[in-house]
Amino acid sequence: MLTGKNIVVTGAASGIGQRTAELAQAMGATVFSVDRNIPEQRVGHFIEADLGSQKGVNDLIEALPAGIDALANVAGLSGTSGRVATIAVNFFALRALSLGLASKINQCGSVINVASIAGFGWRANLERAKKALAVSDFPTNIDKFCDDHNIQNETSYPDSKELLLLWTYQASQDPIFKDKNIRINAVSPGPVETPILKQFREVLGDERVNSDINRVGRAGTAHDIAPPILFLASDASRWVNGTNLACDGGLEASVMAEVMEF
Repeated sequence: MLTGKNIVVTGAASGIGQRTAELAQAMGATVFSVDRNIPEQRVGHFIEADLGSQKGVNDLIEALPAGIDALANVAGLSGTSGRVATIAVNFFALRALSLGLASKINQCGSVINVASIAGFGWRANLERAKKALAVSDFPTNIDKFCDDHNIQNETSYPDSKELLLLWTYQASQDPIFKDKNIRINAVSPGPVETPILKQFREVLGDERVNSDINRVGRAGTAHDIAPPILFLASDASRWVNGTNLACDGGLEASVMAEVMEF
C-alpha cells in the first residue's frame, strides 16, 4: 500500500519509530528517517536532527525534499528530562514540523501524530489545553509557558499528549492542511515494550504502568504500533481524518468503562 510513497519518520533510531521506518521501507516506501541519535542500522535516507528547538525544526524542514506523502511524528520524550524538553519535543516541535512541512506535503497526504493513552485526560483539562494551544509560536521561554499553564515536571508527559491530541483534532480543520486534503490523525498506544518503558515507569510509577498492562493482558510492542501508523499513512485511510486511533489492546475502552461507569 505504500509503494512509491515518500514517508518521513521521526524518532527512527529506536522503538516504534525504528519499526515504522523498517516496515514502511519493506512495504515499498522511500523513507526519510530522522533522529538526534545515529542508529546502528540506518533505514532509507537518514537525517540527524534535534527537535528541541525551532532552529532544529527549521533545519530539518530545509533538509527534507518536497513531494512528501506522509509524516509520522513518532519522536518523543518520556518526561524524565523535565518539562521544558518534554513539552518542546512532544508538542511544540511536532506542531512546528507539521505546519512547516505542509508546503512540501503532496495533495491528499497524511500526518500521523503518535500520542498516548496518557493523554486521555484532555477533556477534563480542556480549558487549560485550549489556552495553551492559543500560543501559536514555538516559545523561546518554555519554562514560562509551563508556569503559565500549570505544567509540572512530573506531569509534563501526559500534559504534552493532551495538547497533542487536542491539536490533532484542531489541525484536521486547519486550512493549511484541509485545502490540500492532507489528513491529520493520531495513534495512541498504551504501555509498549520499548527502550524508554523504564523511563515511563519512573514518570508514571510502577503501579500505574502495571495496572495498565494487567487490564489488557500484556504490554504492546513496536510491531503492534507500526502497522496502524502506516495504515494512516496509506490510501486505505483516505477517508479517515481528525481521529485518534487507540492502539492499546483495549486499554482506553477499559478506562472509559470505569470512568463513565458503564
